Amino acid sequence: MRKIISIIPLQNRMEKRDYNFINNADFDGGMEIILTMTELQIKGKKAKEAARKLCMVSTAVKNNALLEMAKALVENTEKIIRDNSVDVANAKEKGISASMLDRLKLTPERIMQMAEGIEQIAGLNDPIGETDKMITRPNGLQIGKRRVPLGVIGIIYEARPNVTADAAALTLKTSNAVILRGGSEAINSNKIIVDTMRNAIEKAGIPAGALQLVEDTDRKTAVELMKLTDYIDVLIPRGGAGLIRTVVENSTVPVIETGVGNCHTYIDDTADLEMAVNIAVNAKCSRPAVCNAMETLLVSEKVAAEFLPRLEEAMKKYNVEFRGCPVTRKYIKSAVLASDEDYAAEFLDYILAVKVVEGLDEAIEHITKYSSMHSEAIITNSYVNSQRFLNEIDAAAVYVNASTRFTDGFEFGFGAEIGISTQKMHARGPMGLEALTTFKYVIYGNGQVR
Repeated sequence: MRKIISIIPLQNRMEKRDYNFINNADFDGGMEIILTMTELQIKGKKAKEAARKLCMVSTAVKNNALLEMAKALVENTEKIIRDNSVDVANAKEKGISASMLDRLKLTPERIMQMAEGIEQIAGLNDPIGETDKMITRPNGLQIGKRRVPLGVIGIIYEARPNVTADAAALTLKTSNAVILRGGSEAINSNKIIVDTMRNAIEKAGIPAGALQLVEDTDRKTAVELMKLTDYIDVLIPRGGAGLIRTVVENSTVPVIETGVGNCHTYIDDTADLEMAVNIAVNAKCSRPAVCNAMETLLVSEKVAAEFLPRLEEAMKKYNVEFRGCPVTRKYIKSAVLASDEDYAAEFLDYILAVKVVEGLDEAIEHITKYSSMHSEAIITNSYVNSQRFLNEIDAAAVYVNASTRFTDGFEFGFGAEIGISTQKMHARGPMGLEALTTFKYVIYGNGQVR
């Protein structure tokens, strides 16, 4: 007889062999068993149970829950900003950069944008259950591909409270359960946002356990999440190069790699220079701490003398620090000499690497060497050059005459995104709803045997 009298979360993960012993052994009737589980194992078990139930939740119920989620965020704006201000104050004490503080800070406008993103997701088509490519085989079997959820998604991210809302909405719409593990810098913000949204969706009929937050921000919980193969189907890291590399190298859960944004803009010798200045300022200065911000500017030598002084003047009010090649320093006197490390860097700050190149060939060669395959842009009036750039640049998003800052799920019409994938497997670019699904084959027969 087996008798489990309690489940106790422990910080020290139980060894797999002990867990199997308890579940597989036969015991005398009088023996009592205490099954120990970590916080993450408990959350994983709840998420797995919720994921099974979510498969049966209708689109109408999910959309209503999303609208209630958006409404709750707006209604609780004051509470969210109050808790966010604690995170901001703590971050300032730790000396976090101004650009990172900008990522962390919430305002009524940003909370409204979060809510609008959720509402937009509610208005999009639900991909779950879509069946396509139905074919009939010579033996009469009908075979089709049906889109289904991934299951339980784990997301590890840094000080971006808006990611909490985006991730919750996108996973709910696609009938996935989610376990969120944000950074310590945003823990108070994440807790109030998750509590607000979870209360709203549970009242709307969504299973408990569909949305969970790991409140312990110790590094050990992130490592354990990477190993939670019994419960998590996919892990998505979203943050800086160090975080992404750590997850990719250490996770035993399958990982969808979101990308570091070493994004380039090339100013061609045929470019409209006024347009080029406006695009470059937007790409670098509108929000330098995000992954779609420009980090390196390449300029054709034929327009460098005219373009670079105009760019320096336009960026003065942002106090941009220039790091350039020797030719760049002839036209931007404040520029310091750039190193190879600068051209490879994701600064996430008001720092811009600049290089003057002979033309399109050298620009493509430079981007190929240093690109993180996130977002790359050319400013040109040459159709031939634009097509060469589109064809030869290998990146998730390639632009002609537009800012790289548009690489974003909301801007692409996806409502929001779970991250920007720079890999080539399964998903690439802003990861909207379809990127959070997989498929299974469904087969109809009428008695066929092989």
